[in-house]
Amino acid sequence: QVQLVESGGGLVQAGGSLRLSCAASGSIFSVSVMGWYRQAPGKQRELVATVTSSSNKQYADSVKGRFTISRDNAKNTVSLEMNSLKYEDTAVYYCKALVQTTPRSDIQYQFWGQGTQVTVSS
Repeated sequence: QVQLVESGGGLVQAGGSLRLSCAASGSIFSVSVMGWYRQAPGKQRELVATVTSSSNKQYADSVKGRFTISRDNAKNTVSLEMNSLKYEDTAVYYCKALVQTTPRSDIQYQFWGQGTQVTVSS
């Protein structure tokens, strides 16, 4: 009922930059948290960065100082600015949102995007 659509993935050289975007649509009353996760081949999915509706942000230690997460609450979008990219950043990046779908219930649900490939050349 809620769909997240990512864009901005691609191939970039080490040291370069890339910006990912994610838009949430569908049955949305409020979105408390939006974030980015990534999964490299043979590895488990890991948290990259999150941002709450009040703009509280968290980053994985591996990306602190290089990545910046931002959010537009009115548009239900979240972006990830990735700078100084490393080969180790190569992964499929997934957008996640914690969503309250109706004002009739305060239950929140997790929704995931389909993922977008980020490849950093070595």
